[in-house]
Amino acid sequence: MKIQSINPATGQVNKEYESFPKEEIISIAKSSRIAFDEWSVRDVADRAGYLTKLAIALRSKKEEYGKIMTLEMGKPIKQSIAEVEKCAWTAEVFAQNAVKWLEDEPVEMGMKKSYVTHEPLGVILSIMPWNFPFWQAMRFAIPAIVAGNVSILRHSNVVPMSSFAIEEAFRLAGFPENVFRSVLTDHDQIKFLVKSKYTDGVSLTGSVEAGSAVGAVAGKTIKKFVLELGGSDPFIVLDDADVPLACQGATDGRLVNSGQSCICSKRFIVVKSVAEEFTKRFAELMSTQVVGDPMDEKTTVGPLANKQQLDTIASQVKESVAMGAKVECGGNVVNRKGFFYEPTVLSNIKPNMRVAKEEVFGPVAPIFIAKNEREAIKLANSSPFGLGASVWTKDLEKGERVAAQLQAGLTFVNSFVKSDPRIPFGGVKRSGIGRELSRYGLLEFTNTKSVVIA
Repeated sequence: MKIQSINPATGQVNKEYESFPKEEIISIAKSSRIAFDEWSVRDVADRAGYLTKLAIALRSKKEEYGKIMTLEMGKPIKQSIAEVEKCAWTAEVFAQNAVKWLEDEPVEMGMKKSYVTHEPLGVILSIMPWNFPFWQAMRFAIPAIVAGNVSILRHSNVVPMSSFAIEEAFRLAGFPENVFRSVLTDHDQIKFLVKSKYTDGVSLTGSVEAGSAVGAVAGKTIKKFVLELGGSDPFIVLDDADVPLACQGATDGRLVNSGQSCICSKRFIVVKSVAEEFTKRFAELMSTQVVGDPMDEKTTVGPLANKQQLDTIASQVKESVAMGAKVECGGNVVNRKGFFYEPTVLSNIKPNMRVAKEEVFGPVAPIFIAKNEREAIKLANSSPFGLGASVWTKDLEKGERVAAQLQAGLTFVNSFVKSDPRIPFGGVKRSGIGRELSRYGLLEFTNTKSVVIA
């Protein structure tokens, strides 16, 4: 099977690859098992030292790696370079904290010695999407590997160049051979790897459908899995919010990666008393964004990753407008080469519209009006997703109280949602199972073992 890397800003092919035959995948998996046997028994501090080298390797090539991401999926170049820098920082955070986070935990049982220890599981398969080509892969791989596991990355076939660039970064950092490998496969080979004897766990970031399918296969073979399945994050503006600040946060939160992020702000729930002011200011800010060549540092909104994404978001808007949604700004495919869509704000949203009930993966912002705080919370929790949520208010105690009532894995007050290696990342409901990042993510792919010496 041929795999093409396509530039979404031009539609031109960057590079072509052949998917790996099954025999090569098995060979890589076997080599990964051998690598695990040696890597897993190293001291944690030794493994952590490689992460410091990984951070150096990433920073040394951040412009090159950033350009690869922009060429493959259209992320504005400044955001691409920042993504590589974030991966380097995350490597440093785990290098500095892994020993402490993996320390044995003594337990008083009246025995000579008793404690809880955390041991690596083995070869972990990661199945990753195209939207954050480096970050998604690294936020799994860094904690999993420093815990003593080894990783096989099956990246999205939209970003094969990025997949091999990540493998290169681990090689440049001096990691032992086969601690981290990248493979290109079709979907049948993914299923084979998940259920095979060659893997011991799987982490997937992707759609609910993909997560359900992988979780079912992993469950049948009794393998640990972590699923991060996206979201439809509410952005709640209460009646006492600083509206200009909230509008800037709404614009920044909606347009991360041109709107193609699982933790983008996606449902703007505004209390009625400030709705008119918020809608006007928000539309003004969205309409001033620079849509264009993602290699240009002035560009703030690049293309969508492929034609399928563009067609989906165009149909979501078109059908919602036909049902009564009002276009405050944007609302059109950009008339140029590539897969560009205008930053768009929609008002008069009803629950049965596609932009209300589906995840909108692009620069489109639907505004929902709530009568009061209670109704805003109810609207926010009405989604089947529960990844992130933000609340905007001048009363921080109120903000914290509202945040506590939101069904989400991450809640922010007066900031749009961001991932950070120091706090756990993951959701509830259909947004997934398990956590990444922080000590909680580090322990996901370990055996929590009790040791008692009488």
